Amino acid sequence: MDVRWEEAGWERLTGRTGRRRLPVWDCTVGLVVGDDSVLLVDPGSCVREGAEVRAEAERLTGRRVTHIAFTHGHFDHVLGGAAFSGAEFFGAVGLDALLTVGRDELRGDAVRHGLAEAEAAEAADLLAAPKHLVSGEWTLDLGGVQVLLANVGPRAHPARPGGLRAGCAGGGVLRGPRGGVGRSVGRPGRRAPAVARGAGPAAVAGR
Repeated sequence: MDVRWEEAGWERLTGRTGRRRLPVWDCTVGLVVGDDSVLLVDPGSCVREGAEVRAEAERLTGRRVTHIAFTHGHFDHVLGGAAFSGAEFFGAVGLDALLTVGRDELRGDAVRHGLAEAEAAEAADLLAAPKHLVSGEWTLDLGGVQVLLANVGPRAHPARPGGLRAGCAGGGVLRGPRGGVGRSVGRPGRRAPAVARGAGPAAVAGR
């Protein structure tokens, strides 16, 4: 499969992997396209943005996004998840509790960084915590491509859940804490745990 990434404004990493940097908070989303399933890494900051990313992903692949991976729990990486009904959600062990018990804190952080209060409230209320929790490593078979999810442990926030890294065998790389995904919003120069490494030279996703 060879997705026409550039025509949609995405950066091509391989025929099956691409990334796009979102506006405002500069989060980068990553997309991995298998023969059977589609993985999106970090779905954005609110339901509206998540819906825009979902629509782009569906146009690129001709299929719906079936899997979502959260690199960490900052609002601009998770609140767009509410737009992906029916997808399977993955995150590091402990992220489920953070996104459930810490929902008010998440909403407040989004508003402090400039997200409209109504959008922040909607996204926080609808957000589903990940049911698939990674404590070590977890391999996702998307059909024709496998993605390794790895819990790399807490770094910027030792008291919080670890960051999730993801790598694709044979090409696409979802780069981690020092490579693009996971810089803390509003904390210049500090990077939170994020997405990953793989077998190839390319780097997918986020801030």
